[in-house]
Amino acid sequence: MSTPTPRVADIRLQVMWNRLLSVVEEQARALVRTAFSTSAREAGDISAGVFDLDGRMLAQAVTGTPGHVNSMARSVVHFIREFPVETMKPGDAYVTNDPWKGTGHLYDIVVTSPAFHKGKMVALFSCTTHVVDIGGIGFSPDGRQVFHEGLFLPLLKMMSEGTIDENVMRIVRANVREPVQVEGDIHALIGCNGIGERRLSDMMTENGIDDLDELGAHIIEKSRAGMVAAIDRLPRGTWKGHMRIDGYDNPIDLHTSVTLAGDHIAVDYTGTSGTSAFGINSPMCYTEAYTAFGVKCVVAPTIPNNAGTLDSILVTAPDNTIVNAPWPAAVNARSTIGHMLPDVCYDALHKVLPGRVPAEGTSNLWNLKLGAGHGMTGTTSNSRPFMVTTFHSGGAGARPTLDGLSATPFPSGVRNVPVEITETIAPLVVWKKEYREDSGGAGQHRGGLGQVMELEHREGAAFGIFATFERVKHPARGRDGGKPGANGRLSLASGEVMKAKGFQTIPAGERLVVEMPGGGGFGDPAKRDRASVERDVRLGLVSKEKAKAEYGVEED
Repeated sequence: MSTPTPRVADIRLQVMWNRLLSVVEEQARALVRTAFSTSAREAGDISAGVFDLDGRMLAQAVTGTPGHVNSMARSVVHFIREFPVETMKPGDAYVTNDPWKGTGHLYDIVVTSPAFHKGKMVALFSCTTHVVDIGGIGFSPDGRQVFHEGLFLPLLKMMSEGTIDENVMRIVRANVREPVQVEGDIHALIGCNGIGERRLSDMMTENGIDDLDELGAHIIEKSRAGMVAAIDRLPRGTWKGHMRIDGYDNPIDLHTSVTLAGDHIAVDYTGTSGTSAFGINSPMCYTEAYTAFGVKCVVAPTIPNNAGTLDSILVTAPDNTIVNAPWPAAVNARSTIGHMLPDVCYDALHKVLPGRVPAEGTSNLWNLKLGAGHGMTGTTSNSRPFMVTTFHSGGAGARPTLDGLSATPFPSGVRNVPVEITETIAPLVVWKKEYREDSGGAGQHRGGLGQVMELEHREGAAFGIFATFERVKHPARGRDGGKPGANGRLSLASGEVMKAKGFQTIPAGERLVVEMPGGGGFGDPAKRDRASVERDVRLGLVSKEKAKAEYGVEED
């Protein structure tokens, strides 16, 4: 049999690469379809990927979030340092929710498993999901140390040759408020890695390969080369960005310097505010994850994400800053910071790449993390205890040539959870969920709209909210003359304004009103075409008053 030409060999490797992407996508879909919590099965707040024996990510599923995917990409190295690959056996699985070695907070559980083909270990599969509860004070930024925030699972062996360690599971069940959901999610994590292993073995058999050495090297080298080529086309130099956000008790300043260096991009956060006394700090792994994602979206969005692309973006931050928080800092709501980092980088990149980056959006998710129970919302209620996380978002920033997406989460990419699901699993009624008129920032291209939700306890009882909201005091800024989006607001239907962060109780018989922020506009509002403004008014997205005041358009 003749040796294939380099061109034919490359095509063959590309076919296998595409197949590997299908393998990890099926891995992720298996997790979504078997998970118990709404975070995974409704919102898609997961990640899934395959790694070589050195812990380098070769492929990731499209299903998932950047914060999980890119931090998981670094976490596998921690597993194999603790449990060398030569000690792993078929049916083994390892677990952690260490915020500094996993994906940033205790609510994300990472499971990593070896993959065997013909009796030989050829890869590792890893996956992550956000669980509904992990004990402690609940999903609140009120904690002062990670010890307050729930059960901490160090790097552990969870399963040996197909047998789950029941002692670990007993510890988990005893420390969470929703043991069935959390245990079910852990089984789903283990199971999806098994699906990945079987599909990988099928792919290797079909293609007649016994290891991933050549394919892995091809994936990383081609991806790295693609990133270098994309970066090399950009101007060289350093540009700075800044954004001020609400914080917990004091405003936070996020500063960045973005250096385009020809063969790599360096992002540094020197000048950023120090760590917070509350649980809004971001571990470095999470900072790296969202920074790399935001930059790659602009520079090389079409190149598959793997170790080759991630190694082209170097992220640094001084110790003890809010973007590089050390153990044992409280980190429950680390997304409060992490989700803002692409916008900070875009403030710098816009100066060198005009017309390539969007205006600021809500960025921070406006998830409703709700619960009730003894000692949490009183001691005399007969209503059943519950914990639920329902994912929702304000508006995204306007794009250079298009309006911003309404009620759409960027950069996280999670899906909004249908209200019917929330009402099924928790004793809640959602009375309103609609676009928030006039919330999108005015511009030649309008910012995405936020949404308004109104809900109450079905039995008229008290319930609590673990608030972690941003853009209440400092709205999403417009770009190139675009106007800012509307500020967010949390209140009771009776009119009392609630805090944007921290656990609070909605009294019995009251309704919670959540007004989510809008995205910033892009370009001078005077340049927006009249037909678009009239359409917005007709659809109830923009009021007649705003159409006249911001766009100079009056109804005929």
